[in-house]
Amino acid sequence: MEKIALSVKNISKYFYEPQTFQVLKDISFDVNKGEFLSLIGKSGSGKSTLLYVLSTMDTDFTGNLNINGINLTGKSKNELSAHRNKNIGFIFQFHYLLPEFTALDNVMLPAMKLGEKSIEEIKAKALEDLYLLDLKGQENKPANKLSGGQQQRVAIARALINSPAIIMGDEPTGNLDTKNTDKVFDIFKQLCKEKGQTIIAVTHDDDFAANCDRIIELQDGVLLK
Repeated sequence: MEKIALSVKNISKYFYEPQTFQVLKDISFDVNKGEFLSLIGKSGSGKSTLLYVLSTMDTDFTGNLNINGINLTGKSKNELSAHRNKNIGFIFQFHYLLPEFTALDNVMLPAMKLGEKSIEEIKAKALEDLYLLDLKGQENKPANKLSGGQQQRVAIARALINSPAIIMGDEPTGNLDTKNTDKVFDIFKQLCKEKGQTIIAVTHDDDFAANCDRIIELQDGVLLK
């Protein structure tokens, strides 16, 4: 298990409104530590739903979910929240930064919430991550004064702050132009190669997916082999 960052076994999920519909059908796969995996499929295929199950934000499913060697199936919401904050960094299509807060403050927030390190340690790690993402000189700017590409890189730094086992992205480059998409992709590759970071990203971008280590494709809730 030491090489596996995430393992899912026989994951199934239903929606019940407006009528009963099975959106995920007996999904099983493993993701290795340091792997950069893309999750693709047409709209309605179930890929975003699967990502939210993997992230523990959606607990209404059957099957087993294991992250970093810990079986999370059946855990309480408080246990899942604590595990998620420590072990999963999430990047959305839209950055969801607090606009009046500085880049540095935005990055520090999840670590302040976790409360395992001193303010000085959190600040040092936040600055390290911002500099890694080529944001030196931008750390004290309010988020709403940064460009779209810079804001998304701040969101990536925020996802890194607690040194998560896995970073999950829901269309993390979907709101970026080609230049910034390439920059974010290169950052992800660097994180996997140099830091051993595990990344799972839902994407509609065929070029983005093709350059990942592995592609998982869903069709009508079924994992295509």
